[in-house]
Amino acid sequence: MPSLQLESRLDGAVGGKTAAAFARAFGMRTVGDLLMHYPRRYARRGELTPIDSLPVGEAVTIVAEVRSVNQRSMRQRKGSLVEVVIGDGRGEVALTFFNQAWRLQELRPGRRGIFAGKVGEYRGAKQFAHPHYELFDDDDSAASADAAAAFARALIPIYPATSAVPSWQVAKVVAMVLDLIGPFQDPLPEAFRQRHGLLDASAALRGIHRPDSDADVERARHTLRLHEAVILQTALLQQRADVRALPARPRPAHADGLLARFDAMLPFERTADQVEVGEAIAADLVAGWPMNRLVQGEVGSGKTLVALRAMLQVAEGQGQAVLIAPTEVLAGQHLRSIARMLGPQLAPELMPTLLTGQLSAPERRRAALRVASGQARIVIGTHALLSESTTFADLGLVVVDEQHRFGVEQRERLRAKGESPHVLVLTATPIPRTVAMTVFGDLDVSTIRSLPAGRSPIESFVAPVAEKPGWFARVWDRVEEEIEKGHQAFVVCPAIDAEAAPGKDDGAESAPADDAARARWGVVQAAELLRRHPALGERRIQTLHGKMPSDEKDAVMRDFAEGGSDVLVATTVIEVGVDVPNASTIVVLDADRFGVSQLHQLRGRVGRGEVPGLCLLVTEAAPGTPARSRVEAVARTLDGFELADVDLELRGEGDVLGDAQSGARSSLRLLRVVTDADLIVTARAEAEEIIAADPALRSHPGLAAAIERRLDVAERAAMAKN
Repeated sequence: MPSLQLESRLDGAVGGKTAAAFARAFGMRTVGDLLMHYPRRYARRGELTPIDSLPVGEAVTIVAEVRSVNQRSMRQRKGSLVEVVIGDGRGEVALTFFNQAWRLQELRPGRRGIFAGKVGEYRGAKQFAHPHYELFDDDDSAASADAAAAFARALIPIYPATSAVPSWQVAKVVAMVLDLIGPFQDPLPEAFRQRHGLLDASAALRGIHRPDSDADVERARHTLRLHEAVILQTALLQQRADVRALPARPRPAHADGLLARFDAMLPFERTADQVEVGEAIAADLVAGWPMNRLVQGEVGSGKTLVALRAMLQVAEGQGQAVLIAPTEVLAGQHLRSIARMLGPQLAPELMPTLLTGQLSAPERRRAALRVASGQARIVIGTHALLSESTTFADLGLVVVDEQHRFGVEQRERLRAKGESPHVLVLTATPIPRTVAMTVFGDLDVSTIRSLPAGRSPIESFVAPVAEKPGWFARVWDRVEEEIEKGHQAFVVCPAIDAEAAPGKDDGAESAPADDAARARWGVVQAAELLRRHPALGERRIQTLHGKMPSDEKDAVMRDFAEGGSDVLVATTVIEVGVDVPNASTIVVLDADRFGVSQLHQLRGRVGRGEVPGLCLLVTEAAPGTPARSRVEAVARTLDGFELADVDLELRGEGDVLGDAQSGARSSLRLLRVVTDADLIVTARAEAEEIIAADPALRSHPGLAAAIERRLDVAERAAMAKN
């Protein structure tokens, strides 16, 4: 059989039946897919254990001699049972094999060998069911001792597996393919490899699948982590270069144009950060290539203002700007906020238009017509904007709000509705540097750290009601005190109905993995509690969640914003963008069920005007648990950038990056943003040098091939999701 390459089809290497099973279980199609399915850990068969001290429930390895063998029919079902008794001079133990009569030919009395398995117990006697074993050659006692020691020391790779394809089967197929794989080009430049003391690619693959020692594993993993980091960073920089190679229509602002008129209307001075970021965006919009910029900023730092100014600059030349938001509530809030900022002087001229999936058919047709004709120069919507029926006259700018709620593919689908439009990505979730390089490495990044003058301080407190039950009543007393002053309050719950089956609300994040499946508090239960409260029961209480009809959600939100209700009990549909300056208090029930960044976002709903903010985080999580640590971290600081680092430490980067961030990033197997920050920085620097000297990677064929393989994996994963 000719040697295999990483691009070789898996069915040609291992046979159609096996390849089909691996494709179903892991999405594998090629030899490279298989060899990049790395062991998740390694096991040892263990130190040799005397039979008289075998611990029940643990995996052990023993050297013993077969004492007796017996076969009998089973009483309760068809088939036979082979029972083997082995001993080591200090005790005896039984081995059992179901419907495997052929074992009688191997396990004859007097044969010695090594036996490994999990110790079980049946009717008070210890036993092994279907253990692994290797028998020694007859009369080879010296060799058998050495073989026993080697067998016990050997590292056994444990692979990610399924019920249909167990780890041992993965190991068997990997071993077969490793014997057949031919030489292939290394993705890393030779000089870089030598500088960092890395293995060549072939040795790294063999080292991770067939290690002789822990040191072999660590060296192989280190090399393969740098493979992933350099491949990813190079792919992202190539993507950025590809965007910059596209022609884009410059969108300049004019001295007496829309942007200048808007700035003259502003009743406040922009912050230094807003000015700096605004200047960078303005320069991007007149360049000869499309802008591709991420703006991250604290809650309430003025990202919407920055985005609106960019929209106005594009609109000056009759171009259109579209803002896509993750929820109906947020899209409606943006429309009202933008219309208010434009005022009667500019709003009629720009005709801000809302386009969402929950509009009535006639409303949606009218909105789509205004968008397609170019009448609406500012368009705001949700995922409905991505439909094929939505077209633009001259799409010049795409603004993606809360990027972590959207996938890379969705951003690109919206961009494809124009001729190389500019793209501005907004996030109120501060992003640690290495995460930004990993997830948004194809974007230029700007940061707004300073908050506008006039923002009121927010006090945050943890209410640990499991330890201090009396604090629960005090939480509602504080809410009543704030309402008595003429203020309003949010009460946020992790579910719509805590007694219903767990599920996701529109905009709600699923509970972190370390928490129970069912929330204690839902909107239904919290609203009922408040309506029975002696004081709050007299207040105007409304509820809001993502399953409500669009017009009802909008009416509730408008009513609360206008002071028509005192308490809004909601899910996380109010997490971002909701601006009610009179709201002074937010109570988060089951606060431990939310992530750090989500709690920080929720807290940002208060303290938005002259009224000081109060955030009460109610939790029953025990002290010292990860769930409690998240809540306490948020209460300690208002600095979102500090919390971003805390979030990264408390959660795995899989949660931080999110499933939606796909593309080449989905191919990461070993690289960890939390622990491999230095490797990512090193890889970024190397990738920048490579792309600067060789943009098309003609002198780096191994790297080009690796990027192609990774993008192919990502494309297949995206197709599988769709």
